[in-house]
Amino acid sequence: MKKLYIIRHAKSSWKDMQLEDFDRPLNKRGKLNAPLMGAVLKQQNIKPDIILSSPALRAKITAQIVAKKVGYSKEILFMKEIYEASSSKLDKVLKSIDKKHDIVFIFGHNPGFNDLAYRYVGFDENIPTCGVVEIAFDCKRWSEIDSLNAELISFDYPKKHL
Repeated sequence: MKKLYIIRHAKSSWKDMQLEDFDRPLNKRGKLNAPLMGAVLKQQNIKPDIILSSPALRAKITAQIVAKKVGYSKEILFMKEIYEASSSKLDKVLKSIDKKHDIVFIFGHNPGFNDLAYRYVGFDENIPTCGVVEIAFDCKRWSEIDSLNAELISFDYPKKHL
């Protein structure tokens, strides 16, 4: 059994219009929601074996905050392939994960994350900022993940807790 947590970055700031998209930080709401969702995951005793993240600043900060909240102390893998990735590219990234990892957190962006959740489990809701989609795969290797062995376990987001 493999478990995937698709986690969209927390709300980002558009305050400085001169910043490149890649360099946008979290805004005030994002800085509140990331630790909140990290605490929710910790309360459910969910701890990843590995964390993958887009290197874009808003995703990177979200991943670091959530990792700290759940007690993850290993290295976060910041992968440029996740930034602005299609669901096909994200699927390739996930299928390359070593089979020794059972629980994976991936931090990144829409529309790729919405498309990925739809690809695996037909999930057709928008994943809001800092939203978490939990999917279980009935297989032994990440290279075997597919819509045929995937099941939606949960969908959570900050507004459910405010």
